[in-house]
Amino acid sequence: MTEAPGEVPLAPAARFLPSLAAVYRAQLSRTRVARVPLLFVATFQSIGIMILMRGVVDGGAGDEATAVVAGSAVLVVAFVALNQLAQYFGQLRATGLDHYATLPVPAGAVVLGVAAAYASFTVPGVVVTAVTGALLYQLPMGGLWLLIAVVPLTGAALAGLGAALGLLAPRPELATLCGQLGMSAALLLGVLPAGRLPEPLRWTRELLPSSYGVDALAEMFGPRPDAALIIGHLAVCAAVGVVTLALATWAYRRAATR
Repeated sequence: MTEAPGEVPLAPAARFLPSLAAVYRAQLSRTRVARVPLLFVATFQSIGIMILMRGVVDGGAGDEATAVVAGSAVLVVAFVALNQLAQYFGQLRATGLDHYATLPVPAGAVVLGVAAAYASFTVPGVVVTAVTGALLYQLPMGGLWLLIAVVPLTGAALAGLGAALGLLAPRPELATLCGQLGMSAALLLGVLPAGRLPEPLRWTRELLPSSYGVDALAEMFGPRPDAALIIGHLAVCAAVGVVTLALATWAYRRAATR
């Protein structure tokens, strides 16, 4: 096919993996500067919850203690990956998707790169919270290595959900509200022991992606962790992460074409 006189050929679209790496590096650098105070708040909030709950929950590897520590650690991920990402994409959508919409960058690379940067940003806070909780509740620290899987898988599920909420909300204020409600659900249904919840809330808890990361980490704190149960919980997190990130990618393309 020959080009018409005077036409300038379009530049080829950027490849997915290099685009993903570029977005990730740019967002991680931007997030490190702007979000450090928020990470401190998220970590301090989770540790404060554990200190308050210590007054009514005994130490040791019981169901209640493991639920409080695991839920508080994952709450750091929810605060940043769900709440903050919903706000970020809500504002990004309101401004015409910023400069990304003008670049030949695949939509999936933008969503995955931003989500990965926000999820990575939570790692220090999650580790500090989990170690502090294990010391406070006299839990074994040998199972903390599972954070290597819990943080990225739970972070992917919550980040995809946060991005989708931000991109689908008609106004930034509603995106912020949805992010806040999601974090509140992670606090109520994740930190409180499941056995103490009313039956309707237990069913609601099953719909919250972060609860599976909480249950996997709590199982590792137990005296005899069930490997099959842990793998099952993490598999659910991974499956939900694929679905929510795909939904966020579709929402990004939808917003970019409007």
